[in-house]
Amino acid sequence: MKLIRRIFPHPLLSLLLTIVWLLLVNRFSINSLLFGGFLGIVIPFITRPYWPNMPRIRHPLKIVEYILVVLYDIVVANVVVAKLVLFHKNENLKAAWISVPLELKSPEAITVLAGTITLTPGTVSSDVSSEGHALLVHCLHAPDPDAVCEDIKTRYEGRLKEIFE
Repeated sequence: MKLIRRIFPHPLLSLLLTIVWLLLVNRFSINSLLFGGFLGIVIPFITRPYWPNMPRIRHPLKIVEYILVVLYDIVVANVVVAKLVLFHKNENLKAAWISVPLELKSPEAITVLAGTITLTPGTVSSDVSSEGHALLVHCLHAPDPDAVCEDIKTRYEGRLKEIFE
């Protein structure tokens, strides 16, 4: 087991790097698979000293649920932003900076949350407090900032707490 852990210090990262390489090449061949596998072994091996504490994923199946929720929200947000851009005047938009207090402690979970917010059209996460207790989010249209904050906490942060903590 120690030999496998030495070769694959971060097995999920190795698998992800191999898959990303195959997607970037855009066609499947043995050479692409072997090179992707090579990258999946070498990159985590080289970066291992900089990432000593591997994040613990408590409920791996919850990741699938989280991804589906995020994909659904991205599609819905695209439609909402398109309607805002096409049918609302600029002076009717209520852009807002919202500070979202965080219960998450894991840096990886906070990073996933910030990335999720940025991926969703109409919102951008722009800063994390120095202690990691709050996330600053800009919303294109937020007539009720408290509702946006509560939506982020229930839809994303709660699920990430189940996955990472």
